Amino acid sequence: MWRSLLCCMALGLGCSASRPPPGVVQPAPGERLASIPGPLPGHGPYKSFSDALIAACPLILKQPQATAGRPADQEFPLRWRLSQEYCAWVYYTPDHQFELGMLATSAVQDDSRKKSCALPPVVADPRHAPESLGYVFILHNHPFENELSDFDIRFAVARADVHGLSVSTRAGPVPLSIIAFFSRGHDVMQPTCDGFFQYVPSTGQIIRWTAREQGRWQSKQIATLT
Repeated sequence: MWRSLLCCMALGLGCSASRPPPGVVQPAPGERLASIPGPLPGHGPYKSFSDALIAACPLILKQPQATAGRPADQEFPLRWRLSQEYCAWVYYTPDHQFELGMLATSAVQDDSRKKSCALPPVVADPRHAPESLGYVFILHNHPFENELSDFDIRFAVARADVHGLSVSTRAGPVPLSIIAFFSRGHDVMQPTCDGFFQYVPSTGQIIRWTAREQGRWQSKQIATLT
C-alpha cells in the first residue's frame, strides 16, 4: 500500500481517496444506480449546449486521475493503471436551459485494457418532473487521446433508444450524442482541454473536434457507422 502511495506522489498523480471528490458519485462495488442527481452544484445553467460542453471539458479532465498523459511518456503505464473515467449528462430543462448533472465514476475497473464509468440512465433533478427533461450529451473523459470504443457507441445507441435521437430545444432540435474529452498534455496535474470525439447515433457520424486559438474549434468527420 505504501509503495503505491509513494509512486503516486512521485509521479504527481495524487492518491485516490476513500470518498469521491465533491460533485462525483461513486456507487459501491456491485451497486447499480437508477439515477444520478442534478444539477451539479456550482455549475450552470448554460444558455446553449456549446457553453455546457466548453465548461464541462476542463471540469471533467481535472478530476483525480482523469488523464494519463501521452502513451510515449515514461510514467504512462502506471498512470494508465491508476486512471479513472468520469461521466455525466448534459440535459435540457423546461426553463430552456442546459444543465450538467453530477459526475459518475466506478469503484471497480475489471478490464485492464479499458476504463469505464457507471452513468445512470436518468438525472434526478428535484426542480423538474422526470419526463420534462431532455437528454442531450453523454460526457466522459478518455485518459489519453484515443477514439471512441465499441462500448461507447453501444452505450450511446442504448440511451438513444430510451430518450430518443434528438431533443427539441428553443434553438431547434439537438441530436443526442456521446462525447469523449481528451488532453494532449504531459502535465496530468494541470491538463489542457485539447479536444473530444463525438458519435451521433441519428446520423452515424464520428467526429473529432480539436481546440484552436482564440477559443475556436475545428471538426473533422473520421467515420460513419451504418
